[in-house]
Amino acid sequence: MSGLDRLILALAALAGGLGVAASAAAAHGAGTDSLKTAAQFLLFHAPAILALVALGGAGLTHRLATRIAAGLLLVGLVLFSGDLSLRALAGQPLFPMAAPAGGTALMLGWLVAAAAMLIPPRR
Repeated sequence: MSGLDRLILALAALAGGLGVAASAAAAHGAGTDSLKTAAQFLLFHAPAILALVALGGAGLTHRLATRIAAGLLLVGLVLFSGDLSLRALAGQPLFPMAAPAGGTALMLGWLVAAAAMLIPPRR
């Protein structure tokens, strides 16, 4: 497994942990529905990213396409969940249009993941 794969895995695990923390904060009144949404996105996408790296690392999918998909999902999470969390907790956005850009990256990540499943892996 490459260093890049390990980094992506570590960031996915961090996303899962942040999802739990955001869920707890939202449950205890430290936020709004936006914080709940951010937590859900983190928790839903973290295992998907872990699975993508595992599939690519095992040679079951096209490795480069799978890495790109995982990277897009990570970028999307940072922008989308980061923006929603900052709005809920600090009252300010990450930057203008961060959430829509993140949502777009997430959708692209899923499309690239679909393509990665269809492209025959290199042996």
